[in-house]
Amino acid sequence: MSEWTDIRDKIVDALDLDEVTEQVKQDLTRKLVYKVLPEVKVCVDKFVSKIREQAANENGWCRVRDGIVLPLVLNCTVWAVETILTKTITETAQE
Repeated sequence: MSEWTDIRDKIVDALDLDEVTEQVKQDLTRKLVYKVLPEVKVCVDKFVSKIREQAANENGWCRVRDGIVLPLVLNCTVWAVETILTKTITETAQE
């Protein structure tokens, strides 16, 4: 079984609770930041690399989309999610 299915199963198990405690939320956040996001970054980087290569052969809006818009949206989304989740880990660790 791949590491992703292990992570997915752990997340599903963590969310199948009668009571959601602060510790559960912190554990899930840490797993997202340290296990899931690195894998997502690899996938996004590969995708962005391929569409940027294809952008060289595109014209007009498709060239802008593939060379600028999609890479920017994807990279900014990953950065924003990582920044927000990392901030919540830091904030809850100080309390």
